[in-house]
Amino acid sequence: MSAPRTAYVGARLLDPASGLDAEGVLLTDGAAIADLGPDLFRDGVPAGIEIVDCRGLALAPGLIDMHASLREPGFEHQETIATGARAAAAGGITTLCATPNTSPVIDRVALVEFVARRALETASARVLPMAAVTRHLGGSELVDMGLLAEAGAVAFTEGEHAVASALVMRRALAYASAFGLLIVQHVEEPTLAGDAVMNEGEVAMRLGLAGIPGAAETILVERDIRLVEMTGGRWHAAHVSVGASIAAIAAAKAKGTPVSCGAAPANFALDETAVGEYRTFAKIKPPLRAAADREAVIAGLADGTIDVISSRHAPQDVESKRLPFAQAAFGIIGLETMLPLALELWHQGKVPLLRLLGAMTVRPAEILGLPCGRLQAGAPADLVLIDLERPWTIDETAFLSKSKNSPFDGRPVKGRVVRTIVGGKTVFRHDDA
Repeated sequence: MSAPRTAYVGARLLDPASGLDAEGVLLTDGAAIADLGPDLFRDGVPAGIEIVDCRGLALAPGLIDMHASLREPGFEHQETIATGARAAAAGGITTLCATPNTSPVIDRVALVEFVARRALETASARVLPMAAVTRHLGGSELVDMGLLAEAGAVAFTEGEHAVASALVMRRALAYASAFGLLIVQHVEEPTLAGDAVMNEGEVAMRLGLAGIPGAAETILVERDIRLVEMTGGRWHAAHVSVGASIAAIAAAKAKGTPVSCGAAPANFALDETAVGEYRTFAKIKPPLRAAADREAVIAGLADGTIDVISSRHAPQDVESKRLPFAQAAFGIIGLETMLPLALELWHQGKVPLLRLLGAMTVRPAEILGLPCGRLQAGAPADLVLIDLERPWTIDETAFLSKSKNSPFDGRPVKGRVVRTIVGGKTVFRHDDA
């Protein structure tokens, strides 16, 4: 059943792609945006069109999450495509890219097609599969990127692991460049990181925990930038967390090197002190860094060096986290908290609103080559209605995700998703909206 023609009236239209920030009306016709603007339907909405009164709330393109682990197939006790998409819709995310670190690994055409099919059958948001760079995430034998892209893979990544070999990465970038494909790297040099479990520094020393040096990230960033220069391949650092890494990417961009990068909310909302007394819910990769690195991430978002905010959603079951810190699994969930944590930076006056929203809409769309992420006629009617000023408290018991491993439980935030629309259809509506 197709979506009805709907007029969203009395909205604050926010479109980072065009710089639009104005009161107006947006009309959807089926699955696409038909028209929008401050003068639309000034004399009233014609009969036969459904009306949604936005009451002055912000209407923006639906958010795009470039990096979420949905765990299906193989780890459905932690998350599924259906539950992850439902949580995404509650967080205003209309498109999310699923990482390939599943069981079996998404490294064959049949598995890319499986994720796409399951998404069509069960997901309330758009779920786009990413495929592995190497077979079985083994780090040596490249997958057939051309065939996998043809089957629907939107990017290639080893998920929570780095492509450690410089030779393999060089070959991957060269192969990808022939097809215009994107390599997404987890920037952590594994021999330097070793079995360490949090950021290297005073906190790790006090707790007696092995630390991951910031150089483990920066060295891999700098290495891969050189390989991009050699091959011309497109490369994206999934999540940066260190000031020196951000500076290296800024320098590469200034030279015209085709690189981009993202940041996870945890790395601008928390620092290493959140580990507290061995709090496993604060165990994440990249690790929570020192306060100066956290500020560098915020500055990188403000000046545009960091292109994208993505959730780094990594659900873990209770048993995986209820262990001594060194043995506990890495990862936190983030689909339902990405937007309010990002909006903190705007409320604090650190990042302009349109730039912040652009990092979750038009920039990931541009990097991935997607038609969404903007308010314009003909674009998909993927939208989010946000009460930018509504205060609320994050409550893990209310999460729609299967897993609850969040360090933000009990954190007061401001800015709440009121309604999420995918293809012209409302897929989430807040209870009191």
